[in-house]
Amino acid sequence: MKLEILGPGCIRCHRLAENTRAAVQALGLEAEVIKVEDIEAIMRYGVLSTPALVVDGEVRLSGRVATANEIRQLLTA
Repeated sequence: MKLEILGPGCIRCHRLAENTRAAVQALGLEAEVIKVEDIEAIMRYGVLSTPALVVDGEVRLSGRVATANEIRQLLTA
């Protein structure tokens, strides 16, 4: 599983990355968590509001910091 955190490096982006890592660990998943800070790369996903979470190439969350619990639910749905 490949998880990408899209954002310019702001505190909200860092929080989403932390919460994503916590969710992955709690679920015991093997996942690669990558921070994407390049604006052109973010724009290729069509994301207008950051932070965003991309799961295996699909934007699943945008414009807010989800809790680890919300991310766990998103990853198991």
